[in-house]
Amino acid sequence: MQKYIHFVNHFLWNAPIIFLLFGTHLYFTFRLGFIQKMLPKAIRLSLSAKESSAKGISPLASLATALAATLGTGNIIGISTAISIGGPGAVFWCWLTGLFGIATCYAESFLAVKFRKTDAIKGYTGGPMYVLENALHMKKLAKAFAFFTLFASFGIGSSVQANSIRCGIQELYNLSSHWIGITASLLAGTVMLGGIRQISRVCTKLVPFMSLFYLTGCGYLLILNRKYLFSALCLITQSAFSSKSLAGGIAGTNVIIALRTGISKGLFTNEAGLGSIPIMAAATSSPSPVKQGLVSMTGPFWDTVVMCSITGIVIVSSMLHFPADFTALSSDRLCFAAFSHLPAFGIQILSISLILFAFSTILGWCYYGECCIDYLFHGKGTKLYQIIYIVFIYLGAVMSLSFVWELSDLLNLLMAIPNLLCIWLLQREITTKDLAL
Repeated sequence: MQKYIHFVNHFLWNAPIIFLLFGTHLYFTFRLGFIQKMLPKAIRLSLSAKESSAKGISPLASLATALAATLGTGNIIGISTAISIGGPGAVFWCWLTGLFGIATCYAESFLAVKFRKTDAIKGYTGGPMYVLENALHMKKLAKAFAFFTLFASFGIGSSVQANSIRCGIQELYNLSSHWIGITASLLAGTVMLGGIRQISRVCTKLVPFMSLFYLTGCGYLLILNRKYLFSALCLITQSAFSSKSLAGGIAGTNVIIALRTGISKGLFTNEAGLGSIPIMAAATSSPSPVKQGLVSMTGPFWDTVVMCSITGIVIVSSMLHFPADFTALSSDRLCFAAFSHLPAFGIQILSISLILFAFSTILGWCYYGECCIDYLFHGKGTKLYQIIYIVFIYLGAVMSLSFVWELSDLLNLLMAIPNLLCIWLLQREITTKDLAL
């Protein structure tokens, strides 16, 4: 089964899904008049938006929770792997995916707010499943999307992230996997049982802290490698279009491999087009699809254009500065090698960042799964889902997850297809005009 799923994933990620997602990013970038130029306004809106209401959480809380789900190990380990496989040029293509993915994120978030439903108890609820049913009358496809997202939450949302937490902790201390799993389950469960408002409150505080914590370490390394920054940027750009050897035992790679690896890692980490971000966008108190679309589209900017790019530049500049330290390293150790050059606590800072990033992803994806359970079973089964989700956190910390990784990749791809169908079929509904702006 694992070999079969790996074959399917390899085939899809080699061309079809990459062209479909990246093509969608490019199309909506031009159709929406290069909406990326509105990023400064979008950032101001996200910081100055009104507080939450009885029907929904604040736009800032919605953005923070969506970022909590996307700012995960892909921003660190994913970029390390991309450089190892695709060379430094993969960073360029990853950055480009985040830049153009902003347009797709706006489009899917716009539709989620426009076609969301209002529940007397739970307030606003939405996402691609509601768009598919209410706007396109494709109820079977809506249920398929909810089903795929639900099971993806047990994989990439909980167990895979718990496994990363275990690895981060055991990098520092020789603790039992079982105790790590139990502690992570209890901490996450305490937050999750409080519902979306509790999750959003924690994420609103956690996301800025963990981002600043990680970027502080990156900032010091950029200063340390300042003489190599220009060379690193040149190498990243040149390697995106031509084969280029890199110090540290990383040989020059084919341009196609760099392109494929960078785009796939970028799509994986920022989730633009997969359909997860609009679920959170629909929970906001904002009545305007345009305003919330603008706020939500800052997510891929912070996640990929900022966080992933900085990680990539840190790794490549460190490889140029300390080539001997990167010889024959496994693909997931490049970032650890870079952070080892901090004057103190480098490995500790990176490990704690990995733990916090993974924990925040667990919280964000829990809400995605809850919304899908709510849709599939008409408001029933939420507590049972939370219990199963908590169990998968424990299992992820104590098990080997190679099969879960493969299955999660496939489920994420299956999420993207109905979501992209929504965007393309309803593109006439999507506008950037709002008289209140």
